[in-house]
Parts: sequence; structure tokens; C-alpha cells
Amino acid sequence: MMTRRGILAGSFLMPFGLKLAAQPQSTVGPAETVWQPARPIRMIVAYPAGGPTDVIARIVAHELSESLGQNIFVENISGASGALGTRQVARAAPDGLTLTFGNNQTHGNNMFMLREPGYDALKDFMPLAGVGAFEHVFVVNNTLPVQSMQDLIALAKTQPLKYGSTGIGSGSHLSMELLMARTGLKMTHVPYRGAPPLVQDLIGGHIHLANSTLPSVIAQIKDGQLRALSLGSSKRNPQLPDLKTLEEQGITGANASSWTGFFAPALTPAPVIERLSRDILTALQKPNVAEQIGKLGFTIELRNPEQFLPYQKQEIETWITIARDAGIKPIE
Repeated sequence: MMTRRGILAGSFLMPFGLKLAAQPQSTVGPAETVWQPARPIRMIVAYPAGGPTDVIARIVAHELSESLGQNIFVENISGASGALGTRQVARAAPDGLTLTFGNNQTHGNNMFMLREPGYDALKDFMPLAGVGAFEHVFVVNNTLPVQSMQDLIALAKTQPLKYGSTGIGSGSHLSMELLMARTGLKMTHVPYRGAPPLVQDLIGGHIHLANSTLPSVIAQIKDGQLRALSLGSSKRNPQLPDLKTLEEQGITGANASSWTGFFAPALTPAPVIERLSRDILTALQKPNVAEQIGKLGFTIELRNPEQFLPYQKQEIETWITIARDAGIKPIE
């Protein structure tokens, strides 16, 4: 993925009328305090049940419930490009009892793709842990007469094609816009409320292709329901070792992945942040958890809160630049 370092609240933000607020300081409690949740925890996933974000959230929630000694209920609240569920967490009490497993859309792209997301991804949240990234894979309906990215480019120049995404401003949307900017293609965007309906329509032939997260479609690729053309990453994935990358097919500067992380509401007390962060990171380092998540085609790359916040800011800046260069405008 392209990276450009610099100051966030600079010229890149001005076309979107956006100013990024500084991350608030959490309320500091006694250093010796070890927080223990007194009631069950609500973990909101801003996407439909059954998608890759939901699956990973449930794997971690199971482990976290054991270490915390409390039930954790995963609740799916999808809609508005992930903003509907995310804003509920932003408005929740900062007591550690409402969390979310978000990604580059909910806690990044919505800041400049939606005029009124209903929250500020930096000001209204405290990061708990950076988890890793979904690699993106270009997949097509089996009836489309293409076997490679070069075939797809040639076909798209002769007939109109429709591509799907998991919502306006999602990684699957902006990464396809990045590909079109690099190759000069023009295709019609069809946004969905999440991965499951997108995959269903892609198999059914209602759309032609998608640049989907690998966990969303890996089962369908292996079962022969969809055809994979390329990975949008710097190297091949062990789950699909024969699938070439974009660069191996002569397309440069179009790699993209979708990062993920756990978040709590802003002003959550420091002992709560420390306990949740520690237990989440510990759970993700367990061999059985890493194996389950790895089989989905997800790349684990753990970051603690201090490491994750600058990474999040840098990613927001990078994709603001990509959206600006591709001529993508904020939506109502």
C-alpha cells in the first residue's frame, strides 16, 4: 500500500473540510487498580453477521470472555457504511462495557467519505489493539470470460462492468477506485451493506466483480463458485499459493489492504484500557486463535494502543490522498 507521511491536518484534508482532533487523554486511575467488569460486555460489529469482521470479533470475544470472567455479546448493527453501529459505541458510557471491532472504513475512511458520520474516529474513541489486515483479492463471476487482470482490463474497455463493494468508502470501494486510477478503467460501483450480500450477488451474476477482502470469498474461491484473478498485496498468500499478485501481472501502485482494530469510547479510564488491551493482545497470540484467523486469509499484525494510534492517523492521511487523486467526493 502506498504510504505518505506528514501532518494530517494539512492540505490533504482541506478538500473534504476535515480537521482531525487530537486523541483525548483517558481518565487516569490508581496504577495498582486491576479493572474487572461487573456486568456482561457488549461488542458491536458494524457489519452483518457471517462476514469476516464478524467472525474475527466472535473468535476474540470468546477468548476475552474467559479471561475477563464475563459474557461478551456480539451485536451486529450494520448500515451507513458502518457508521450506524460505530456511532452507538462513540456515544456509549466510557466504562469498558461497550466495545467495537472496527476497521479502516469505520475508523478511517468514514471521516472523509461521509459528510455526517455522526462521530469522530479519533476524538471519540480510544484504541485497544491493532489486529492486522484483510488482504484484498480481485474476484469475478464465473461467467465472465477473463482469466487474468490483463483480460479484465481488456474486457472493461469494450463493455460496461459493475463492481461491488461493502459500502461507500470501504476498503473494497477505494481500492477498486485506486485500480481504476492506475489503469484508466471506468466501471460502475454497486455498494452493499456488507460482505455476505455482496458475495451472494456476485455468485448470482448481478454484479461482475469485486475487490473483496480475502476472508470474505476464500471459501467460494476454493469451492469454484468464484474465480480469483489477483491479490492486491506485495506477496502471495499461503491459502492461495498459485494466485498471482497485481505486480506479477504488470500492475503497480494499486496494492491495498483493510486494517482492523478494537476500540472503546473516549475517556474510558486507563485501568480499563490497560486490562482490555492486554487481554485482547494475549488472546490473539494464542496458537489456536492465530490458526483460526489465519485460515480465513487474514494477516495478523498486532499493535498496542501506543503503536496503533499513529498508524491509524497515517492510514487516514494515505487514503485521503488516494480519494482526492481519484476524484472521489464525500457523500451525504
